[in-house]
Amino acid sequence: MVKVERSFPAPESLAEEAKKENGRGKYDKPDVIERLKNDFHNKCYICEMKELQDPNVEHLLPHKNGKYPERKFDWENLFWACGHCNGIKNNGKYDAGIVDCCKQDPEEYLDFQLKNDNVVIYVKNPGDEVYNRTALLITETFSLKNSGMRTYTSDERMRLLQKEMNLLYGQLEKLQKNPNAPIIMRTICSLLRRESAFAAFKRCYVRVHAEEYPQLQKYL
Repeated sequence: MVKVERSFPAPESLAEEAKKENGRGKYDKPDVIERLKNDFHNKCYICEMKELQDPNVEHLLPHKNGKYPERKFDWENLFWACGHCNGIKNNGKYDAGIVDCCKQDPEEYLDFQLKNDNVVIYVKNPGDEVYNRTALLITETFSLKNSGMRTYTSDERMRLLQKEMNLLYGQLEKLQKNPNAPIIMRTICSLLRRESAFAAFKRCYVRVHAEEYPQLQKYL
């Protein structure tokens, strides 16, 4: 999870759909879909998988079938997520909320690491329940296997994360051998951009290894 810049003003359809009676309004009209897809770079804000084939318009805070009607059409409560992560988040233990990555920078509060083929999310302030919930949710998106389909989708995200990390490791190895190679630097910078897949993990790795890669710290 990385910081995302949300565009304003809100899509026009949200105000119009909110006026409809009996909860018939829709929060996923084409203008909402297009804006969220662009703002989030077609990347799930939770697991950070890119080029989503199953995108969902996800509510950061649940509207619970009309219990909180003001949340349903609130532009700042709508996020771009994959079906896998939305399904895992749709659990009562997350109703109290996770971090709003459009208002806060998750990298300031969480460390995202891949250790021995396991995702480990460290909370820098363990007393913060919002970040504890966020860390648990992200961990579950890569490890929860309580059904056959969820086992497959969790494993797929882990496979893609490992692939992306291996790309980074390979380029870092090349950089150590050729520290002045501009093509290598450009490739690494691209991998470290927030818009890239699983950016939080790659950026955290370079940050943790700052002594080895001091020249890359300015790109984080």
